[in-house]
Amino acid sequence: MPRAKTPTDRRTRYISFIERIVSFESFSSEEVEAWSESESSRFIQGILRQLHQEGLLFVAESPGGIRYRWLDRSKFNSDAWVDRLLCGNQITATPQEERPRERLIRFGAERLKTSELLAILIRSGRPGESAMQSGELIANRFNSQLERLRSLSQDEIKKVSRAVSEAAYCQIMAGIELGRRVHESIEKTKAPPKRIDSSSAAIEYCQKEFARLALDRTQEEFHIVTLDTKLQPISHHQITVGTLDASLVAPREVFRPAIRDAAAAVLLIHNHPSGDPTPSRQDFQVTERLDEAAKIIGIQVIDHIVVASRGAVSIRDRS
Repeated sequence: MPRAKTPTDRRTRYISFIERIVSFESFSSEEVEAWSESESSRFIQGILRQLHQEGLLFVAESPGGIRYRWLDRSKFNSDAWVDRLLCGNQITATPQEERPRERLIRFGAERLKTSELLAILIRSGRPGESAMQSGELIANRFNSQLERLRSLSQDEIKKVSRAVSEAAYCQIMAGIELGRRVHESIEKTKAPPKRIDSSSAAIEYCQKEFARLALDRTQEEFHIVTLDTKLQPISHHQITVGTLDASLVAPREVFRPAIRDAAAAVLLIHNHPSGDPTPSRQDFQVTERLDEAAKIIGIQVIDHIVVASRGAVSIRDRS
């Protein structure tokens, strides 16, 4: 059988093959390959695997080896199955005015359903599950908990939708992070400059700006916020990742970005992945060592805040 060159030829090829195997109640893959000499083994195995995954065929052991059997041939519609196989994974199979990208351009992203936004990020599905179907599965699964999407691994999201490839997963995660950063930027623009001139102000600032550090991280991280002469934030800097220890936190690494920012003061922050924000002995040692170095440099350490899932604590208040 010549290889299909047009969508019609391709459909005819699939229909011819499917109708041939539907005519047999059971068969082995070797028998199918013998019946279809012009088809490649890859093509044949791919069709049989798809039918088996969808529960239309089941595998039975026999003295002669593995045989495939139809679950219910009488209810199998070869035309509908082939159409779904060939077109079901393409958004382009949808009328143009109903496609998510076209709707986004015409009406704006805010008018699209969550499933449509996900379908745009997923881009293409797989046989038996279109990008739109994949978007609907994910949107329905996390309907009231969309915030959980950002913490899912590829394997976890693939359990919800088989159509989420590695590229699609990366696009979804990138879209979530970009949206978070845009929102963060908007909030900063709307809010007036905030002075961090007390422990309570430092705690409030850290709980907002370092919420992900408190909730998501599995290792300790040490950060600083550089401040101007009015004690307003200039910038954030990550200094170290790993267990916090006074011997490992080098003052030169902590104060280098502060000098570069021409900062008058710094706020120290680190997280406790355990969830308990209670400062440890090492936390006090780090604070004391950096306080001493800051006095020599002429930069003020206004506080050291420990953030965790169960709250935030000022080391200044505990000293």
